[in-house]
Amino acid sequence: MRRVRSIALLVLFLSATGLSAQDYYAYVTAESDDEVSVVKFDGEKAETVKTIQVGVWPAEIEGPHGITVDPSGEYWYLSLAHGNPYGTVYKYKTGSDEMVGQTQLGLFPASMQISKATGLLYVVNFNLHGDMVPSSVSVVDPETMTELKQITTGVMPHGSRISPDGLKQYSVGMMSGELFEINTATLNVDRVLQLDAMEMEKKKMGDMGGDHANMDHSNMDHSKMNHGDMGEKKMYHSKTKPTWVIPHPTEPKLYVAGNGSGELLEIDTKEWKVTHRLATGKGPYNVEVTPDGSKIVVTYKSEGATAIWDAKKRKELAKIPNTRRVSHGVAITSDSKYAFVSVEGIGGEPGTVDILDLKSLKKVASTEMGKQAGGIAFWKMD
Repeated sequence: MRRVRSIALLVLFLSATGLSAQDYYAYVTAESDDEVSVVKFDGEKAETVKTIQVGVWPAEIEGPHGITVDPSGEYWYLSLAHGNPYGTVYKYKTGSDEMVGQTQLGLFPASMQISKATGLLYVVNFNLHGDMVPSSVSVVDPETMTELKQITTGVMPHGSRISPDGLKQYSVGMMSGELFEINTATLNVDRVLQLDAMEMEKKKMGDMGGDHANMDHSNMDHSKMNHGDMGEKKMYHSKTKPTWVIPHPTEPKLYVAGNGSGELLEIDTKEWKVTHRLATGKGPYNVEVTPDGSKIVVTYKSEGATAIWDAKKRKELAKIPNTRRVSHGVAITSDSKYAFVSVEGIGGEPGTVDILDLKSLKKVASTEMGKQAGGIAFWKMD
């Protein structure tokens, strides 16, 4: 009895002194300040504990855009979108945040992730300021920081993520309205799915002589394709305007943010088709799924809000106003308890990171950082 009482008193002491608290860390880019911030959340308070200056041209805004932490948690990678003319990806050591490598990529490199199956880094080249032509995904060896290949995909590819097993890389062409599946081992495009509802019907039997979505794209040169009406030279502009794609952690599903159509699209990866189109708030932009697969978190960029959805019921549970307008990215803690949301702000406003409690469905903390908070990646729990 005395031992039980002692253990109970020890638990109370640890709780009272905060020693039992869990700390969470994320890396967040400030695109208009050429900075990356380390944000810490202790379960009650969020704070920006470190600011890292990035870029090599002090007089220029180089635009840190995409960011990811490798599966081991030892390194983080950052895409600087602006270059002469090409962008760059940098490799940093977590903790010390020392830059240890870099390589030049394509036009305006954006989101990226490392495959746990191949160990390679896959970076989409968004081509924001270039011509409306199909762009690419760069494949980089993170050990040597060498670009191995550029795989042609769609027009303005933006959000991208890799399947839980590391075998497939998914990205969406914002202006061509397409979803791309890349085989991470062969480095070829295996499948393409048109996401615009009307175009899906029109292209079932088009000039290519079959269903575009089910064709073998492994050896196809997408740079020579017209990703619009097949018989026209005019570039097609998507109505869905997909900006992000995320795989479900345990089920054969993908979720895509339809920024232009105001939809959350659910895709069956076995059937390779859109199975549900769920109406959302204005301008859904980034999407993440909790590691336990129960919830989907969607930023509504045009509303300055973030929504939490029940994945199984396909139902919006809450829409939470962010601290400032122009909501951007989402990173979810590995225990599925919290979402870190980057909020750009407007004009000279500082950027903000809001912390959402995914159980209470409320904003529980926030912290300021550099201007235009954008790319965000969860780092670790302590």
